[in-house]
Amino acid sequence: MPSTDELKQFNQSLIAEFRANGGTVNGWHPLLLLTIIGAKSGQPHTTPLGYSTDGDRIIVIANNLGAPQNPTWYHNLVANPEVTVELGRERLRMHAIIAEGEERERLFNQHVEHGPGTMERQEGTTRLIPVVVLERDDS
Repeated sequence: MPSTDELKQFNQSLIAEFRANGGTVNGWHPLLLLTIIGAKSGQPHTTPLGYSTDGDRIIVIANNLGAPQNPTWYHNLVANPEVTVELGRERLRMHAIIAEGEERERLFNQHVEHGPGTMERQEGTTRLIPVVVLERDDS
């Protein structure tokens, strides 16, 4: 597992490449940038994430590389579900909802079809990896 500093550095390079190339990152597909307001700091934090779709909704998985705890971005999102998503050159205001029960299972299994590593991460941890649904905020 990479250190926090190594992960931050890696994420910063992905974010820079994503923005410089209109959402294209070598070896990563599909990828989005999720910007969330920090629960404690009140400052924006951007995280690159793989995603899948369910109709017009975007699905992200809080796998945290299979670590025993949820990623920091997930805790911030629970506290502040109004987020900004960058898809390619487009910036979207979205609202995050945590999927539960049968919907969580369906979306998780659907996501696994696009990224089989997700199942390995779930099998490698005792926590139930959260599934986050991002819906457009047209207000």
